[in-house]
Amino acid sequence: MGDTAWQLFHRLNRDEADKYLKRRAEQGFTVIQAVALAELDGLNTPNALGEKPLLNNNADQPNEAYFAHVDYIIDLAAKHGLVIALLPTWGDKLNKSTWGDGPEIFTVQNARTYGKWIGNRFKTKQNLVWVLGGDRTPRDGSDDLAVWRAMAEGVQEGTGGPAKALLSFHPQPNATNMGGSSHWFHTDNWLDFNMLQNGHCRDTPTYDKISFVYNRTPAKPVIDAEPIYEDHPVCFNMTDLGLSNAYDVRKYAYLDLFAGAFGHTYGCHDIWQMYAPGRKPVNGAKIPWYEALELPAANQMKHVRRLMTSRPQLDRVPDQSLIQEASYGPADRIQATRGTNYAFIYSAAGRQFTVNCGKISGKSLTAMWFDPRKGETKPAGTFANEGAKQFSPPSQGYGHDWVLILDDASAGFVAPK
Repeated sequence: MGDTAWQLFHRLNRDEADKYLKRRAEQGFTVIQAVALAELDGLNTPNALGEKPLLNNNADQPNEAYFAHVDYIIDLAAKHGLVIALLPTWGDKLNKSTWGDGPEIFTVQNARTYGKWIGNRFKTKQNLVWVLGGDRTPRDGSDDLAVWRAMAEGVQEGTGGPAKALLSFHPQPNATNMGGSSHWFHTDNWLDFNMLQNGHCRDTPTYDKISFVYNRTPAKPVIDAEPIYEDHPVCFNMTDLGLSNAYDVRKYAYLDLFAGAFGHTYGCHDIWQMYAPGRKPVNGAKIPWYEALELPAANQMKHVRRLMTSRPQLDRVPDQSLIQEASYGPADRIQATRGTNYAFIYSAAGRQFTVNCGKISGKSLTAMWFDPRKGETKPAGTFANEGAKQFSPPSQGYGHDWVLILDDASAGFVAPK
């Protein structure tokens, strides 16, 4: 259960970082995404302690004082039981043509050197996952693929080998690319799991992309690492589409997970950039990060985590054959997943649906409704595990999403708590 704090190392001092990490741990988050060479003029604007990451913007000359601050925050995260998904650099340090200030400093040669250095610098940390890419699509006819592969190999070498570094790649959204990171790197040995991004639009069928990557060969886990952020201009168009709300954010979590994602990443527009008074806001951010910590969806993510961990996780698979209404679009999607002796069915707008029974074990099934807004449950009866049975969620319409929990009555499961 991730959160997105791209500017964590760059903009927060140590007390602020502790406040942020402590609260996210309390809210049930487990992973924090953050960038070493940060996005918002990360090379030329000093961090909160007045340090820049590189000497003379040279990737071969890291500034130890800057990385000591990174080190400190990684240890703070560990104190709070959190893993850091560490991006060695934002993608604009390789290609600034689409977004970011750059400057472009990486080549195939120094990317490997830097990867090896930063891998070795943090190799003793037990709470790190490594993420390359930084919001970038490798360009055709360029060295981009070679640069990212060189950096990945460097990280592996610096940490002591492939088994020591769990690696992924954070891509840009691309409507023509179903596979996210798998589009370029799926068969690369260094890529351990795949990432997607949806582009901060409302009701895009990211569940189809999750399913596509989930079913690729060889099998590798997949996660939506950047769905629509809370309090973000929808499709970057605040004038016509307004800001995203908790419902927009929540739907992606349940639809992605039920489609086969191994986890989920939340994000908040005010927090990724660590906006505060006196800072230039990006894309209309207005709420200080320390207030945005309490936005509704941030406090609802613990409910989806509680649901997913309330039943055995390793036998869970996506299964749209559980339901007869399997092809609705994103706004009122019905998405189903099951284990051996339980099933979860998400109705994005409270629409009625029909369950094809007999897909999980048990002579009889116990049903309950789970409320993604409050994390509360309501009993929905016990019935024979055969034939087709229709279910109507407790409420319907925009913002009225529900999860039906079906359990083998003999399994002894209890309500998520």
